[in-house]
Amino acid sequence: MNEEKEVEEQSIPLVLEKLEEHHADALLSQDEMRGTIVAVVRKEQVYAVLEYLKTDPELAYTFLVDVTAVDNSQMESELMQFDYARFMVVYQLYSYQGQCRVRVKVPVHENDLSVPSVTGLWRGANWLERETYDMFGINFEGHPDLRRILTPDDFQGHPLQKDYPLRGRGERESFNFDKQNA
Repeated sequence: MNEEKEVEEQSIPLVLEKLEEHHADALLSQDEMRGTIVAVVRKEQVYAVLEYLKTDPELAYTFLVDVTAVDNSQMESELMQFDYARFMVVYQLYSYQGQCRVRVKVPVHENDLSVPSVTGLWRGANWLERETYDMFGINFEGHPDLRRILTPDDFQGHPLQKDYPLRGRGERESFNFDKQNA
């Protein structure tokens, strides 16, 4: 019985097995953390990987739970791991069929803050990508309406970047509450 248990613990999850088989060149790293599979993929191939995860009949990650980003500018170990890419764009996917989650992360360098939009795969990505654009400054190439969603159109900066001042840049004092976003 112990042997069976060891074999189960060592088996590779289906999603990682299939990603290695079909998109091995796109994978930068893979891991399992707290019951969620985490795959870090190359920016140039993220759309193809996400499309594969959604359309493969065995995987069927049809629900896009979230799109966000992480600013690793103050985490030297994270920066070194992925060639000093300051940001990680993070996609959370869920498969109703397999009742499991997968997290796909994409390193993004500060000198090229763009990734392909996935609104063609999931219509719900529209607002999620707009929020990530507004808060972090990540551009989603091919997005149908990429504009601010949480801050005014004339807002300067991106509040969730680590170099943005904690108390803001005087927005509270100068904010015009009568002005509406167009």
